[in-house]
Amino acid sequence: MNTQILREIGLTEGEIKVYLALLKLGSTTSGPLTDNSGVSRSKIYNVLERLIKKGLVSFIIKEKTRYYQAEDPVRIQQYLDTKEKEFKKQKSEIDSLMPFLLKQKNSAQVLSEAQIYKGFKGVQAIVERIYMGLKKGESYCSLGIPVFQEDKYHDYWKKDHLRRMKAGISCNLLFNQGASREILKNRNSYKGADARYMPIQVDTPAWILVYKNVTAIILQGEDALSIEITNKEIAHSFQQYFDAFWKLSKKFK
Repeated sequence: MNTQILREIGLTEGEIKVYLALLKLGSTTSGPLTDNSGVSRSKIYNVLERLIKKGLVSFIIKEKTRYYQAEDPVRIQQYLDTKEKEFKKQKSEIDSLMPFLLKQKNSAQVLSEAQIYKGFKGVQAIVERIYMGLKKGESYCSLGIPVFQEDKYHDYWKKDHLRRMKAGISCNLLFNQGASREILKNRNSYKGADARYMPIQVDTPAWILVYKNVTAIILQGEDALSIEITNKEIAHSFQQYFDAFWKLSKKFK
């Protein structure tokens, strides 16, 4: 008999053995139950008490001796129903508590931290955190987006801009001179995106992304490396660099 499902609903190995033994024996005392279940005498009473609390075992007293018996197996379904109700109640309580917990976490968050990500998935992780940090009506900016990007990056950005639009987030993008006009044309085709060329000639493989108090420096390619810095002053500094270049840039035509 496969008893894995009984473990998954919260019964211990000892509880399963005792319950199955009681189904087989019927009303019995602890002695025969110990022999048939394989649960030691030192543990049998604790196991029985837990099963009684779960509504799966009951007992009667005859001549000062307890006789235990398994409740109808349908009680297992009732036990599951009870657990489900408890789970829903706990989930509701956690949901109501979540705003307070998040507020506490944010208020205690360190003023400065840095994280390093590697590979293409690391770049995706950086972008994913944008949606954790920004809400509808807010924006981010990117500075020095490189001339060459692998196709997988372009495919990813196209999908991400659809997500960005849906989230109601806007972005201002400055590409290095030499980047394909088709790329800028594509980025500008998405609502809320303003893609332009850098006003000066630079050739950098890394680009900078800034929003709120976060600055990300991203080096794309085969050995992609991304550094995310959470620091208000650093983010403000890079935002000023971006703003200065943005004022000198021209609307893409």
